[in-house]
Amino acid sequence: MDILHYRWLKLQAVVLVALGCRSTALQRFKHMLQLRPADNHALASLAHLHAEQLEFSAAITSLHQLTSAWPQDAAAWFNLGYVLQQTGRHEDAEPAFRCALALDPLMDRAWYGLALALMQRQQFHEAAQALKKNTALQPMSPYGWYRLAEVWMALDQPGEAHKVLRHLRQFEPAVASQLARQYRAIFNAPGAFDGTH
Repeated sequence: MDILHYRWLKLQAVVLVALGCRSTALQRFKHMLQLRPADNHALASLAHLHAEQLEFSAAITSLHQLTSAWPQDAAAWFNLGYVLQQTGRHEDAEPAFRCALALDPLMDRAWYGLALALMQRQQFHEAAQALKKNTALQPMSPYGWYRLAEVWMALDQPGEAHKVLRHLRQFEPAVASQLARQYRAIFNAPGAFDGTH
């Protein structure tokens, strides 16, 4: 294989993506894969471009190839889980997120994705544990906290959800207001908590 030809294709593909020429960039990445079938950059880029164009089946195919060729790539497993989740395949997404976390237990977004998959399957106790990991790793991101409140409500623990609401009010008041509106009847029930709601 001519290494210079391969590098030239890669440079073209990167420039084409930067210029917004997605379909032409796709062709360059596919040509790269003809030269190097397990090229991680080309497979990841193909998956990203397909997902951008809502071609989820093609993105999933590229990500399966990527995780098969590079099973130690935590980001590849996360991306596979994410795209599967976007297509509603939560049961298939869960093992991909678990693989990502086995390789990188500090990947906060994989804990969040796993929690969403568990919530879809109504495995709320496990989802709460995953969200606790997510919020410990990303304490200033409101999304994990919001979902944790939803899980506490699903587990019939409004007091824990109310603690999340108070916490969110400290750094993300708009999200806290949204949460308060979602559970208004419970949070505003007379004597429900300590009077600070």
